[in-house]
Amino acid sequence: MAHLAPSTQTNSTWNARYTGPVPHDAKYYTVCMVAGGLACGVTHACMTPLDVTKCNMQVDPAKYRGLIPGARTILAEEGVKGFWKGVGPTFVGYSLQGLFKYGLYEFFKDAYMNLAGEEASQKYKGAIWLAGSASAELIADVALCPLEMTKVRIQTSPAGTFPVPMVAALREMSRLRAETRYPFGSVVPLWSRQIPYTMAKFFCYEYIVELFYKHVFTAPKDSYGKTTQLGITFASGYLAGVVCALVSHPADSLVSLMGKPANRGKSLGAIASETGLVALATKGLGTRVIMIGTLTGFQWWLYDTVKTAAGLGTTGGH
Repeated sequence: MAHLAPSTQTNSTWNARYTGPVPHDAKYYTVCMVAGGLACGVTHACMTPLDVTKCNMQVDPAKYRGLIPGARTILAEEGVKGFWKGVGPTFVGYSLQGLFKYGLYEFFKDAYMNLAGEEASQKYKGAIWLAGSASAELIADVALCPLEMTKVRIQTSPAGTFPVPMVAALREMSRLRAETRYPFGSVVPLWSRQIPYTMAKFFCYEYIVELFYKHVFTAPKDSYGKTTQLGITFASGYLAGVVCALVSHPADSLVSLMGKPANRGKSLGAIASETGLVALATKGLGTRVIMIGTLTGFQWWLYDTVKTAAGLGTTGGH
């Protein structure tokens, strides 16, 4: 179908999939899925040392008292390899999650815009960003959950008490499914962490990048080179990531605490009550802000780099 510019579409023919610089066809959604999988898998895998430290701070704050002291403890007890525990399930799990998160976000966003119509989709675009990202994450977390549960168990188990290689760890999780609730025992706390996180991530990114192009880079978006556009993408993603970390940290703490052997069989309410709201909201927060801000900035940068290489341009700011 030929591209239809917004100014040439009538109310009867208006279609959100054909209002941007390129049509949102099957190729577009496929590229977005591949780009999202690559962006999430690579960035989360690279952040494994920070993730290992953060998870242990959440599970045993008395032993892992902060980012630097916690890292020193891990290094002293397990060596450098201790920082890379769980990198396999992290890469695979978040590649699957990113594939659905980014690809389905683009799909749902267009679908909801078409349901709302041209006028309402502009008036309530923030609500559409939120609904599209929540719908995508709901599905993405089902794919992520088994790998996330395995990753947390690897990272928080004392050295020598649980397999570290991914395949062996997956087998052990399956063998212990009665006590680990594998493969979907953590999907509810995962939803409670990831859905607000993703809603904040996509809403804030779309909003911030729009502000950049409206108030800072005020010339037409296409007049800026790809390097500048990707720089705006990274800055917008980083700022969005800081918000994401604040919004989702209590639920992230719960997911980590569920992997602690002492919490086996306990309900989420019991774990939360024993830990306390302040501890859930603050333990490991500084580390997670650094981790998620950097991770989210690079995710959006990688995502838009792949899209740009495929001729689809950068995301947002139209």
